[in-house]
Amino acid sequence: MDRYSKITNKNIREIVLLKAFPCAWGKCAFCDYIDDNSRDEKAMVALNKSVLDNITGEFGVLEVIDSASCFELPKQTLNDIKTVITEKNIRRLFFESHWIYRKRLDEMRNFMGIPITYKIGVETFDNDFREKVLNKHADFTKPEEVAAYFDSPCLMVGIKGQTKEMIDRDMDILKRYFKLGTVNVYTNNTTPVKRDEALVQWFLEKYAWLKDDPAVEVLVENTDFGVGD
Repeated sequence: MDRYSKITNKNIREIVLLKAFPCAWGKCAFCDYIDDNSRDEKAMVALNKSVLDNITGEFGVLEVIDSASCFELPKQTLNDIKTVITEKNIRRLFFESHWIYRKRLDEMRNFMGIPITYKIGVETFDNDFREKVLNKHADFTKPEEVAAYFDSPCLMVGIKGQTKEMIDRDMDILKRYFKLGTVNVYTNNTTPVKRDEALVQWFLEKYAWLKDDPAVEVLVENTDFGVGD
């Protein structure tokens, strides 16, 4: 499992994949990422500290991800991140959080003491597909609601049952309401949710121009950020 990397093509930053307690929701139909969760706090803290020791601060920007939300990281790990911020002169932090924590985002901003760019796994702005198929447990109905709290939605494309029209609408919303975004091309995993190969190829052809958009990162493979396995 690779847990440290550098992203040097867009939004240049260091990135770490840490271990966290189980996701507060943990019932998304497409997600087996939660298998990286743990309840062994001592072991998590030690592992996370060893990963954080790789950070150089050379870009002044750090992204911290885990298999849940930033709020599920051990308290000591949060303290260790704060120490790294000070010692390595980190000026901006990227965190990800589930919608259920939307009213607590400023708690983390105040604790870390630097600007935080918040990502959120929206997957799609099609409410029925997000809730009834993906079981995301994010009850917003309009993109403006998400934009009021979060800076950068993570969208998913290429899932069976998804349509070209859904994806077109999602890409339009992403560019219209948000300054940053990530698009994940779905990869089959251990869940029953399956990839639509024809839809993936259509997306990669129609939206090839996103490769040159500095605001949108497209992950064709889920390890394209250099972390994970």
